[in-house]
Amino acid sequence: MDSALKKKIKFVYEAPDDLVVWADIQMIQTIIRNLASNAVKFTPSGGKIYLSVSKTEHDNIELSIRDTGIGLSDEMIPKLFNLNENINRKGTEGEPSTGLGLIICKEFIEKHGGKIWAESEVGKG
Repeated sequence: MDSALKKKIKFVYEAPDDLVVWADIQMIQTIIRNLASNAVKFTPSGGKIYLSVSKTEHDNIELSIRDTGIGLSDEMIPKLFNLNENINRKGTEGEPSTGLGLIICKEFIEKHGGKIWAESEVGKG
């Protein structure tokens, strides 16, 4: 949150009040923290990050983090969750990135029977 405050990034959060999730709390917190941290890292000052949680038609939970950041090229997206690929892309203010956070997210999500993916356009987050 310190980085978001420093960059004057606004968080918009949306989730149903009656949502119940059966999951490992530490893993879910790590996933959200890593994804939110990436959104902050790649969103310029004054941007927005939208975090929403909803129930799918099969009673699964979908967590979506959308931002007004710099976005990803079509070539980068398949490399995001692959340990053998190294993107090493700096954030909007030179913040370092190893790419390991997304690998951890993928592992934790798959341990819960879920899947992770990215959709993006360069310059649109």
